[in-house]
Amino acid sequence: MTKAKHLRALAVVLPQFHPIAENDEWWGKGFTEWTSTSKAKPRFKGHYQPHIPADLGFYDLRLEESRVAQAELAKKHGIYGFCYYHYWFHGKRLLERPVNEIMASGKPDFPFCLCWANEPWTRNWDGANNKIIQEQKYSDCDHLEHIKLLLNIFKDKRYIKVDEKPLFIIYRAAHIPNVKEMINLWNAEAKKNGFKNGLYLLATTSHSSYDDHSQYGFEATWDFLPYILSKKTVYKVLKCESKVSLYGDIVKRVLETYPVQRPFKKYPGVCPGWDNSPRRAKNAFIVHDSTPDLYEKWLAHVCEKFEPYSREENFIFINAMNEWAEGNHLEPDLKWGLKYLEATKRILDEYAKEAIKSNEK
Repeated sequence: MTKAKHLRALAVVLPQFHPIAENDEWWGKGFTEWTSTSKAKPRFKGHYQPHIPADLGFYDLRLEESRVAQAELAKKHGIYGFCYYHYWFHGKRLLERPVNEIMASGKPDFPFCLCWANEPWTRNWDGANNKIIQEQKYSDCDHLEHIKLLLNIFKDKRYIKVDEKPLFIIYRAAHIPNVKEMINLWNAEAKKNGFKNGLYLLATTSHSSYDDHSQYGFEATWDFLPYILSKKTVYKVLKCESKVSLYGDIVKRVLETYPVQRPFKKYPGVCPGWDNSPRRAKNAFIVHDSTPDLYEKWLAHVCEKFEPYSREENFIFINAMNEWAEGNHLEPDLKWGLKYLEATKRILDEYAKEAIKSNEK
């Protein structure tokens, strides 16, 4: 495989690093993702917890300087843009302030797109249907209201597009009744509002009952990790009531099996780690013993094997930039510092340089 190909790495960003009234009510005054992160404790010998931020500190995403510093750190290390989680609950938005202020201020000047995390919020933070604190429901009228809001965001010059189509991702597409009809409506509205080619819609493979989403109107899917691999990787349940899998085993499986030839488009994903024990007293899923070297092998393999579908259909998804309470972050911590970001830069820079050379010929 040649390295003379242009790749765009998108890092997932969780906006829950500022207090909101709903979280104050549900979890206690001043709750943010840092609340769970900082209270974490090891569940077994050698378990790495808590993860304490280094360079960026315990930031607040209400602050412009925090959002700018986050983007500058990503850009410096080869990341093309951010994929922000978007929360819409039948007309109600949550955690919308960072994106709203990014649009209003024009800063940071950094490409971005949205991923609709369309699952109910529960006391367990896992999208289960018990102990629901924020319900998720759907209707035709709501789909219309939703797309009208999104179109205003899509018009931002920084918003990521493919062939002039705004890139929008749906986390749990299988949960939406009549999703094909919703997509038809959205594309029609997009074309009425200046996006003549419609939308570029992706569905993640996380918690999905089907793999090929093209029959429903999606352009492609995204391998949302580590879930898709953890289901096929042997893990053990410890006395601490946590499921534990080795990061090295997941990477080994990727190296042995990726890519799988499919008749439809699927974008690869990588993740620097996973450990949601800070969020869950029981039944946590811990991917143990992640290292920057193993992560670099994973990213290098995926970048080498993935062949973009076109000049602009060239995404590599990194989950995530800042999922601190799930032990899944490129942002520097006290243990590893910048090493995950530096590994990212080493791999992505190789392709950026070769793509430039190829274009100059």
